[in-house]
Amino acid sequence: MIDIEEDIRSLQLESAEDNNGVVNPEDGRPEEVEKSDKMDEDPKQEVEAQSVEPEPKVKDKEVHPVQEEEEEPETTKRHLNVVFIGHVDAGKSTTGGQILFLSGQVDERTIQKYEKEAKDKSRESWYMAYIMDTNEEERVKGKTVEVGRAHFETETTRFTILDAPGHKSYVPNMISGASQADIGVLVISARKGEFETGYERGGQTREHVQLAKTLGVSKLLVVVNKMDEPTVQWSKERYEEIESKMVPFLKQSGYNVKKDVLFLPISGLAGSNMNTRVDKSVCPWWNGPCLFEALDAIEVPPRDPKGPFRYCISDHLAPRMPIIDKFKDMGTVVMGKVESGSVREGDSLLVMPNKDQVKVVAIFIDEDRVKRAGPGENLRIRLSGVEEEDIVTGFVLSSVANPIPAVNEFVAQLVILELLDNAIFTAGYKAVLHIHSVVEECEIVELLQQIDTKTRKPLKKKVLFVKNGAVVVCRVQVHFLALRI
Repeated sequence: MIDIEEDIRSLQLESAEDNNGVVNPEDGRPEEVEKSDKMDEDPKQEVEAQSVEPEPKVKDKEVHPVQEEEEEPETTKRHLNVVFIGHVDAGKSTTGGQILFLSGQVDERTIQKYEKEAKDKSRESWYMAYIMDTNEEERVKGKTVEVGRAHFETETTRFTILDAPGHKSYVPNMISGASQADIGVLVISARKGEFETGYERGGQTREHVQLAKTLGVSKLLVVVNKMDEPTVQWSKERYEEIESKMVPFLKQSGYNVKKDVLFLPISGLAGSNMNTRVDKSVCPWWNGPCLFEALDAIEVPPRDPKGPFRYCISDHLAPRMPIIDKFKDMGTVVMGKVESGSVREGDSLLVMPNKDQVKVVAIFIDEDRVKRAGPGENLRIRLSGVEEEDIVTGFVLSSVANPIPAVNEFVAQLVILELLDNAIFTAGYKAVLHIHSVVEECEIVELLQQIDTKTRKPLKKKVLFVKNGAVVVCRVQVHFLALRI
């Protein structure tokens, strides 16, 4: 009996070992038989069970990128670039500085410091402008030279302020700022004599409006500033006088005044009608929105985040760190705006027109590092695979699969606003071309056809030259660098 029991136990242990120890030695034999019977009856069952087991892992992989997207704050609010334009001394920098103060971007202590600094220079009313005008030359002269850049947020939108210079000597800088903008804020001084100076022929109010429309700024807020001036005192008559003169000019410049333009009165220095509506005791006749409400309500055409990537380089910087061994591979930093598509850390891109292949090492929005960014964002991108001296302002970062074309000649439709010294516009005419941040010398090679300004259709007769006010289709040739279009 003892021998038989030992034999039975040894058989049970062997069967348990065959099943990796899962089966109980006491009832292992019958269970093994049941399993084998089931497999004989339906051999597909085990195969189905095996295919179901890895499902949780696949789901985990699918969910992971969604969680990453939810963690990225830049996707929660829309982003708009706002350029402040207008005649010199209209109050652009002061208005921009007041916006930053009212939105909590600048604290009271900093304002007190700027007030003291302005008072020491006998320029008490300039202290708000010091927020935007950061270099000493701008503060001493009271004139913006470079395009100032700052950021603020409302409940629904993140804004980048682009403070363009108003002096006629710095028009190229104004063009650079306006080319990056989605919407424009045209600042007009209500003070007696100042509006007239900016509006008359040769004034920067006119030139800035025309340039903004040409550069693609389709929405415009016209803010009548300095309404608290002793010569104005929130006068409805003065406000309506300015509006009545500006409306025909805006229409002539191509704006649909009813849909794309909004007028409102403000005081940039006092902050009136900016983040909250002006008090009725101050301005009883105004029933419209304040500046923040108007900015929030503006609708701009949506961009395609899945389109081919286009990033126009407006500046390039050496790495902002000491040049020592461990920072050698940190790469070159470029600044610019995403015009189309999206970019992520680790993406491979082309620097056009040189076709240098680079890798995205890091992306920064304001001072925050992010993993990705979509169209319309102003970014700093750190690149590897290219040296700083190989990048020129105006180059374009482009997708490898769909690179942007590089050309020496292109066909364009031009509106001739004003020719100097009554010159005629014909083949051989030379000019300076501004496209986003590109500045290139160019020459008109051929006039192809003139467009009727009333019907917007081409005229049949062959065109040899045109004068002021004409619309013409022509072939343009650029010199030196191939142009990125």
